[in-house]
Order: sequence, then structure tokens, then C-alpha cells
Amino acid sequence: MTLTKKTAKGIFWVGTLSSLVLFLALTVDTHRQVNMLTNVDKLSDQVVAGKRVWEKYNCNDCHTILGFGGYYAPDMTRSYKRLGEVGLRERVMKPEVIFARSWRKMPQQNLKKQEVEDLIVFFQWVSNIDTHDWPPQDSEKMLSSSTRKLIAMVGMSPGVALFKDKGCLGCHRVGEVGNDIGPTMEKVGSKYDKEALALYTMDPKKVNPNSKMPAQPHVQPAEAKQIAEFLAGLK
Repeated sequence: MTLTKKTAKGIFWVGTLSSLVLFLALTVDTHRQVNMLTNVDKLSDQVVAGKRVWEKYNCNDCHTILGFGGYYAPDMTRSYKRLGEVGLRERVMKPEVIFARSWRKMPQQNLKKQEVEDLIVFFQWVSNIDTHDWPPQDSEKMLSSSTRKLIAMVGMSPGVALFKDKGCLGCHRVGEVGNDIGPTMEKVGSKYDKEALALYTMDPKKVNPNSKMPAQPHVQPAEAKQIAEFLAGLK
């Protein structure tokens, strides 16, 4: 069959007009849903101030957020849910301590106290944006590869799930899973009993005054007990 000039024009116009209609429909739908998806009703002055802190210190040079930025350092879209308020504050205020053992270094930016608080509120707001489970490593609908590896090594338990969900792997390593910012957990069960491990999980300095790990107020006593059950078996 020979493609005539008339047929080619017909295909071109049908394809172009179909694409235009689809693009306009998706644009209208996006604008219709944007307020709901971005929880714009919670867009406070402090959130805006935190965004300005993010821009002031060029955080996007290393970090990605909402699909924009560099890939040297971790994605920050779900950082508030992954690390919590305490974890974020420690990383921003004392990166030279938190990342002392990591090959990836974060510079000390000497943020003012209010800038830190504004930045954390900004991260909290971004974490609540409906991104349809993006990025995938922070998806709430599936186990991450790190969790699957951890389960394969030590088995599934509430303590394992909490160890991952509370952001412990962000600093600690178990076998090949996790990071080297803090001490490895592989034989921690030989060093501390369950009671000490539970207390360490919530407030490390009450067990080891020289610990560089900050207190974790977002970990509840019942959760700390379950994490301690898991860690006690690592000998």
C-alpha cells in the first residue's frame, strides 16, 4: 500500500489533535487536583521560610526533592517520615559528626536555629504531598530492597520492621544492609541486654554517656522493646 500525501497529512493531524486533547485534559485534571494532592491548606509562612532556607544553602546541588536536584546525597521528598524531626535536626546541625564515618560528606552550613526549625517544617509539609508513592525507596506500599535483605538475613519480626521504619538503617548497618554513619549492629546483642538495648534505642546517653547518637523521642517504649528483641538476637 502506498502512503499518499493526503493520508500522511491525515495521520499527522489526527495524531497531533489527539495528543493536544489528551495534554489539555491532563492539565485540567492536574489543576483540579493540585490543592488536594499538595495539601495546600497547610502551606504556612514557616513552610515557605523553610523552602527559602533550602534554596539559600543550595541543598538541591546534592539532594533531590520532588524529582528535582542532584543525586550525590539521599532524596529528601520523604525525609521527614524516614528520619523524623530529631534525625533531620541532627543531620543539619552536626553533619561532621553524623557523617564522620561515611564516604559521602555533608558540609557544615552553620544554619541558625530558626532556619533549622523552618527547614524541618518544610520537610514535614513535603512529606505529606501525595506523590503516588514516589520515590519508590520510601514507598509505604511495598518493602524496600534493604528491608527484604534484612528479613532474608534475620527473619521477619515487628522489631525488624520498626528498625527500618524508624530510620535506624540510615546510620547503622546489619550485614550488607544500612549505612556506616554509626556503629554496626551485627554483634550488639553480645554487648547489651534487652533492657539496655531498649533504653539505648530511646535515649542512648542514659546507657553510654559518650554516645554521639541523639535521643529518639519518636520511638515509644513498646516500640523500643520490640526493636530490642530483634537486636538482642544479633550476636
